[in-house]
Amino acid sequence: MTPAPAPAGDVPAMEWHNVSVSYHDRPVLRGVTLAIAAGRVTGVIGPNGAGKSTLLKAALGLVPLDSGRVRLFGRPALTQRRRVAYVPQRGAVDWDYPVSVADVVLMGRYPHLGLARRPGPADLARVRRALEETGLDDLANRQIGQLSGGQQQRVFLARALAQEADLLLLDEPFVGVDAATEEAIIGLIRRLKDQGRTVLLVNHDLTVVREYYDDLVMLNQRVVAVGPAGQVFTEDTLRRTFGGRLTILEQADLLAKEPGP
Repeated sequence: MTPAPAPAGDVPAMEWHNVSVSYHDRPVLRGVTLAIAAGRVTGVIGPNGAGKSTLLKAALGLVPLDSGRVRLFGRPALTQRRRVAYVPQRGAVDWDYPVSVADVVLMGRYPHLGLARRPGPADLARVRRALEETGLDDLANRQIGQLSGGQQQRVFLARALAQEADLLLLDEPFVGVDAATEEAIIGLIRRLKDQGRTVLLVNHDLTVVREYYDDLVMLNQRVVAVGPAGQVFTEDTLRRTFGGRLTILEQADLLAKEPGP
């Protein structure tokens, strides 16, 4: 599969070149070659076990590669980590850890600080602004385990905002949140895009594909299809991505949905 083209003259925000990953000798990603265009919102969909979360972790160096390489903004991935913010699945976080909302958000400033440097007024101001943007300013001193699911998700989004990263990787950001929080999150994602940021997110909800994403990656260990969401989200690619896991009626219902206003 040919990687999705970036806009003419632009370097892709992220590229995977023949990337394979295994867990305990079980392949999860098989020869993935893919490019994500900068300045766009790209969704990654696929069945359970398709390697969606692993795709993000491979880009961050959180899992070893069996083969291949990853580049961020045209350079080796590990040299560009400061430009990338990662929001993990809520289930991967220890919510009992004795840390406050503000402490977590302040972690987003660490890539900008030297080993001996403490956060200064500008760093603390950026943390306050991130808390305000995500509606958490009244909860700054709350221990993270005392928050609702939606509030917990907003904490890590606020951390990403405080980091001022060029690329945001979001792993299932809508799981366990209510409709109002999901609407707030997607509104924030759109504002980031308007600022020229790139967003790549994993999501299991197929009903929002045309509404939420500019581009779409359909993944099942290998790249099945990639490109503008309205072009690649078809009956054929759904069948090849999910196989028999989606009924004909489910596919027809998904394909019939039009983007919202």
